[in-house]
Amino acid sequence: MSRKYFGTDGIRGRVGESPITPDFMLKLGWAAGRVLVDRYDGPGLILIGKDTRISGYMFESALQAGLINAGVDVGLLGPMPTPGIAYLTRTFQAQAGIVISASHNSYFDNGIKFFSAEGTKLPDDIEHAIEEQLDQPMITAERLGKARRITDAAGRYIEFCKGTMPWGFKLSGMQIVVDCAHGATYHIAPSVFSELGAKVIPFACEPNGTNINRSCGSTNPEALKEKVQEVGADLGIAFDGDGDRLIFVDHKGEVVDGDELLYIIAAYQQQFGGGCPGVVGTLMSNFGFELGLKELGVPFARAKVGDRYVIETMRNNNWSLGGESSGHIVCGNVTTTGDGIISALQVLLAIDAMGKSLNSAKQGMTKMPQTMINVHRVKKVDLDSDPAVQSAVAATEKQLGERGRVLLRPSGTEPVVRVMVEGEDRAEVKALAQQLADEVEKALN
Repeated sequence: MSRKYFGTDGIRGRVGESPITPDFMLKLGWAAGRVLVDRYDGPGLILIGKDTRISGYMFESALQAGLINAGVDVGLLGPMPTPGIAYLTRTFQAQAGIVISASHNSYFDNGIKFFSAEGTKLPDDIEHAIEEQLDQPMITAERLGKARRITDAAGRYIEFCKGTMPWGFKLSGMQIVVDCAHGATYHIAPSVFSELGAKVIPFACEPNGTNINRSCGSTNPEALKEKVQEVGADLGIAFDGDGDRLIFVDHKGEVVDGDELLYIIAAYQQQFGGGCPGVVGTLMSNFGFELGLKELGVPFARAKVGDRYVIETMRNNNWSLGGESSGHIVCGNVTTTGDGIISALQVLLAIDAMGKSLNSAKQGMTKMPQTMINVHRVKKVDLDSDPAVQSAVAATEKQLGERGRVLLRPSGTEPVVRVMVEGEDRAEVKALAQQLADEVEKALN
């Protein structure tokens, strides 16, 4: 069944443009409430959390009103990282959790994500049922719901994060710059690391509703790199606006991305954690990451881009570790979804146990030069059946041999096809990518 509103990661768009409008959110709250009331015994409870963008106030009120009209009780969490909402949904035994966030996007965007009672993405059949309910007239329930604010939500989640570490684990003597992107982790992440003993220098922790992700956070690490070197910190950690992604910056100001962080966690698990059964990456994961895991003796599988597909592949393989080069990492042995703070702690645990610095812990993995070119698409073309494109792909793959790879991937959010080439020689990779992009351009336009 095709989806009208839900994408691979909820509903997202520009504030004020359909469907990211107050009237739609009112109807969405009612529709979700009606579906969940029918699915579960009793009125139940649904939690609502949000990041720090200014439109969150408006959508929180609209969703709350819709849920109450459907007869559902509401727990308001306030600003809270997306993975924190997943955790609290489980611990409150709520029927669902709703996240108001557009993740790493600018403040003028917003969106809605749902978590199931188990703290995982909402099943497809329930999303379809909600979309069908949206087409029905909104009827007031005989028994209206109630709303209450959960005042200790942040403290509960902080304790959970710290509790994922072994007893006695400390960060004493470590100086860390923590970049919260003026987002949902601003009042949580600094406390987690400082309460574990680190000297924390908070950075981008002053949200004003419109500065979320602006020149900061995991997608804009330049300011963090400068800050780490300026204060002489051991490392820096940057989260995105809703706290489900992260990157590290080492003491020299060099970025350590999601592939490298996954490698460090996998190496630790393989050496100290009883073995690492396997790791899930995506089509965009660096080829050097795959080769590094092979050297460790750790199986690797690629999923489509998107945490939904990463988690699905993890589940199918019965593996507990996976993620994306963007820094969205899922440590399934301790939580149910991508969690920036939890993942950061797992990396810190790894380098502590291995007695290495951040930089030395990733030395077994060598990232391969990668060039990606976005080719604008005017018309839809099946590139898999285009003879000229496939001939160019085959020639490129032959030239790269077993030490490189090629990927053509239509974007799910933009009218472009991403042409990516990886290999050992940077100049060769760049030239091959351009040749292939030129061939794709001819086919598309």
